[in-house]
Amino acid sequence: MTDLAALYRDLHRHPEPPFREVRTAGIAAERLRGGGFDVATGIGGTGVAGALRNGDGPAVLLRADMDALPLLEKTGLPYASTVTVDGDRGERVPLMHACGHDMHVACLIGAAERLAETRAGWRGMVLAVFQPAEEIAAGARAMLADGLYERFGAPDMAIAQHVFPHPAGTLLLRPGQVVGATENLEVTLFGRGAHGAQPERSVDPVVLAAATIMRLQTIVARETAPAEQAVITVARVRAGHKENVIPDEATLTLNIRTLSSDVMRTLLSAVERVVQAEAAASGAPRAPEIRPIGAYPVLRNDPDATARLDEAFTRRFGAARVAALDPMLGGEDFGLFGEAAGVPSVFWGLGAADPGRLAEGGVPGNHSPEFAPVIEPTLSTGVEALTTAALTFLRTP
Repeated sequence: MTDLAALYRDLHRHPEPPFREVRTAGIAAERLRGGGFDVATGIGGTGVAGALRNGDGPAVLLRADMDALPLLEKTGLPYASTVTVDGDRGERVPLMHACGHDMHVACLIGAAERLAETRAGWRGMVLAVFQPAEEIAAGARAMLADGLYERFGAPDMAIAQHVFPHPAGTLLLRPGQVVGATENLEVTLFGRGAHGAQPERSVDPVVLAAATIMRLQTIVARETAPAEQAVITVARVRAGHKENVIPDEATLTLNIRTLSSDVMRTLLSAVERVVQAEAAASGAPRAPEIRPIGAYPVLRNDPDATARLDEAFTRRFGAARVAALDPMLGGEDFGLFGEAAGVPSVFWGLGAADPGRLAEGGVPGNHSPEFAPVIEPTLSTGVEALTTAALTFLRTP
């Protein structure tokens, strides 16, 4: 694993934003070609896929996501990212792998090479997919819309893993629903600008934004049953450029999560009602604009396929290293690969935290600027888990 560990550190040091994963995609493509895979690049923008055909048998898709997050890394690691890029508004933003996608890429490269080296022991097709733009819920759709399956054929099974702050070297899975639905919205609130000394001439969109933010919090607190899991987060607020100018507009970015599609519909309706009502109460000159900017569907694991993997993982790693995965409100677009092909899919968790620090309660979670998987045994376990899962569904000669 020495080579893969060096690769992981390199990927961590060089994060790339959604749909700009050019360097990462190039590394993945080169390693796949070295293993004898038939490789296509630029799928859905920067996506890479490689097929290794080895006689008659099932086709198994293995997926890793590649993009990073706009965060300033604070891990203190010798291979920490110092990368900055132009953000979506032209501002300069830091970038880091705060969700473990670099680990996902390294693990899939390792598993693909292992499967290529051991092809005498299986029959079928391995389809290794390196997906862009998972963090903005766009990469899976882009690859599918750009003809991923038309190029290689549809799989019979789709599998993927994701690092989580659980003890390194453990695997977590469950049948049925794993990840909830997510909707991301951009809300533009319109006011009327004025001099800071003459607020009476304005309709202040900053005040309107503040009122809207506070009112949005009551949707979960007072309109959602306590038994339902739901979150509405206003993650970003933008307004104005100078301290003595009341601006014309303000923009809110919303992140809405729930485990239920029905509850999601209720939340979206309530968000629209609150936004429109607060604008009317403020005397806004124009109705607000609400624009969807990304959505993740509910992710469900096929029960039968999950049971087969649970048995295979327990046999390979031992019962002490296989645990139940609790349902999560995080977003994930991996399920679209199985859904588009009409085939089962399984998504499991890969423990990546130092057990000692975890016991002390000091391990940062995903999307934290201090998030950093323990390289080993996370990396070797991830490679072995993907390899074991693929062999579970491929045909034995």
